[in-house]
Amino acid sequence: MFMGDRREAFAARRELMGYTQESLAAAVGVEFSTVGRWERGDLTPQPYRRPRIAKALGLTLEELGTLLAPTPSGPNGTSAVALAQIAGADVLPVQPDLAETDDMNRRDLLRLFSMTGALLALPAAESAVCDAERLAAAARTGAVDSTAVAEFEQLNSHLWRVYAFASTKSQVLPLVRAQLDVLSEGLRRPQSPATRQRLCELSADLFQLAGEIFFDGDRYTDAAHCYTLAATASKEANTPDLWACALTRHAFIAVYERRFNEAAPILELAADLARRGNPGLSTRHWIAVVQAETFAGLGDLDACQRALDTAAEVQHLQEPVHNGGWLRFDGSRLAEERGTCYVTLGRPDLAEAALTDALAGNLTARRKAGVLTDLAMIGVHRRDPDQIVNYASAVLATARQTGSGVVVRKLRGLQPHLAPLLTNQQIQQLDAEINSLIGSHAA
Repeated sequence: MFMGDRREAFAARRELMGYTQESLAAAVGVEFSTVGRWERGDLTPQPYRRPRIAKALGLTLEELGTLLAPTPSGPNGTSAVALAQIAGADVLPVQPDLAETDDMNRRDLLRLFSMTGALLALPAAESAVCDAERLAAAARTGAVDSTAVAEFEQLNSHLWRVYAFASTKSQVLPLVRAQLDVLSEGLRRPQSPATRQRLCELSADLFQLAGEIFFDGDRYTDAAHCYTLAATASKEANTPDLWACALTRHAFIAVYERRFNEAAPILELAADLARRGNPGLSTRHWIAVVQAETFAGLGDLDACQRALDTAAEVQHLQEPVHNGGWLRFDGSRLAEERGTCYVTLGRPDLAEAALTDALAGNLTARRKAGVLTDLAMIGVHRRDPDQIVNYASAVLATARQTGSGVVVRKLRGLQPHLAPLLTNQQIQQLDAEINSLIGSHAA
């Protein structure tokens, strides 16, 4: 085995100790994707985590440090032979490619998030200056005017459209970061109450977009951080619908990870907020859809159907029912949502018609992959290898094309259900391809 880079050195030691990436992540208390990033060299474990990692891998701290930063001659004079021995390999490693630009950008963005969070809290503590004095100071320092706010709003809308059409969602993150930097600068300056409220609203909007990008990239902790900041900024802006959507997105992480009991109370809070919002918007109907998925996960068919019926009431609202940004629910997804719920409930008889209807619609690549995965799951219920392979192969192609963590996660959720059918050669091949995809995505 050639030890070509840090990924192979670290992975070799992990495998030698009998760990998968998932089991090592559980052992050291990190997310599954983090282990892959350690192995790739995109992220170096923090010092406080290293004793636990070293213990799991049967290494000293010095040996772990050597393994995490290999060079042709080894760090601090360590020989390449010694490095190979630490890794558990029998062939020498070579110079790794330590491309850490993406991770540095991410850390920079998270620092900006923390700073903006502080700025959202500061004005209440610094409100001793009267409005006249604040406005005079604003005039001297160049406060944001109404024209600039309108331009910021247009750019936010544009970024949501770019995100919707981008095949690789992470490409939008630098643009979001730049716009958040501008809004953060505006929050630093003295502003009129009305302007500050609008800046908070626009920040909450972009935090939700940043969260969506992180969510698509399988970075659920980062996404949750974004949604928390979005909720804080929404509260400052006094916009119940925006606040409710931030909470719903946060709850959806728990739904996606099948922690339905944790999602339910957050969604109830979101529904309460939505009742204080604009009755002409579809906020409460979107929340009902996510609640339906939660009830399905809890095995409550009646509650699920009631929630879906509530969501369907969106069709009686007058246009416009959404803004195309943080709120995009117009009822066009109802068929696929019904299908997903019925698949979760183990009711393929109800699911198939809804999913077939959904496929006839104009779906994004990610949404179509979700529908196809659900149809593959129906094939599992029927023990139909041809149906499973037909639909799951299309999902694999989408995952390879887009690099979407959401699509990869769909396939990862399907994979355990293939176990009873692994005597079939087609299913064996499909299982191997999913394993390969998951491995490359983690790396």
